[in-house]
Amino acid sequence: MMTHAPNRENIQQAHELIAPFIHRTPIMTSSALNAISGAELYFKCENLQKIGAFKARGALNAVLSLPGQDRVNGIATHSSGNHAQAIAWAAAKVGTKAFIVMPDNSPLVKIKAVEGYGAEITFCKNTPEERESTVLQIVERTGATFIHPFNNYEVITGQATVAKELIEDSDPALDVIVAPVGGGGLLSGTALSARYFSPGTKVYAAEPEGAADAVLSFRNGRIEKAPYVNTIADGLLTYLGDKTFPIIHGHVADVLTVSDQEIIDAMRLLWERMKLVVEPSGAVSLAMVLKNKALFEGKRIGIVISGGNVDLGRLPF
Repeated sequence: MMTHAPNRENIQQAHELIAPFIHRTPIMTSSALNAISGAELYFKCENLQKIGAFKARGALNAVLSLPGQDRVNGIATHSSGNHAQAIAWAAAKVGTKAFIVMPDNSPLVKIKAVEGYGAEITFCKNTPEERESTVLQIVERTGATFIHPFNNYEVITGQATVAKELIEDSDPALDVIVAPVGGGGLLSGTALSARYFSPGTKVYAAEPEGAADAVLSFRNGRIEKAPYVNTIADGLLTYLGDKTFPIIHGHVADVLTVSDQEIIDAMRLLWERMKLVVEPSGAVSLAMVLKNKALFEGKRIGIVISGGNVDLGRLPF
């Protein structure tokens, strides 16, 4: 297992390792959204990725990086949905069992997808403490190898390939990349890829007001918990880890928050104007850019759409 933050070579190697199994997702544009934002927007569509989210990259890199003996008893993790699906999918790829701990209020569409990949699900109350204690019990019972959903360097390295592709497929270079932040696996990977492959590109984080731990952590220089947790963006409820936080604090330009209504409005724009199925967490980056037009006016901006696993029976608009 990696014991240091990924370097340029680690990210390149991870990309080569996972490339045969994932989609190189498209970058899409919209003249209508350019006009609304006052900027040139380039959407990296990880909603079109395997399992419907960027999480496929980190999970697969982590699973493929394990020695064979560490896969024998299966893989365990905890997740509200997208990492759960990713681990279940990656475990199936290498022919081993997946043991997934999910909050009891996880979206039904994500529960069904995890079941569809053949994983064994254990439900728990939706708190970080309950998730962690439950998965530890499963590891003790089964001997499975635990892969953390974001606070794991192999996972971070896999997530970094999103921005690596975005940078490689954008010409001329982007001024800014915006990524959502929950636990920080995607954001820290994005920040490292920008540093190594496009040093002139700034990285900004977008976070829901109803899960605003990263902005507090970024401002105060230490890992903080959100003062309250209540947001439609169910994929961004976790707080930063001791591996993701130092990378984010050192290499991200700023963390800016958006309200649930701003997330819903951005989500609707993506559905209506670009015909893209995007979940609330995947719309947070666009919402933040639209909220801060003066900051981003006239710039070339890469926007990571992190996922599209939305419950079609419970759309917020």
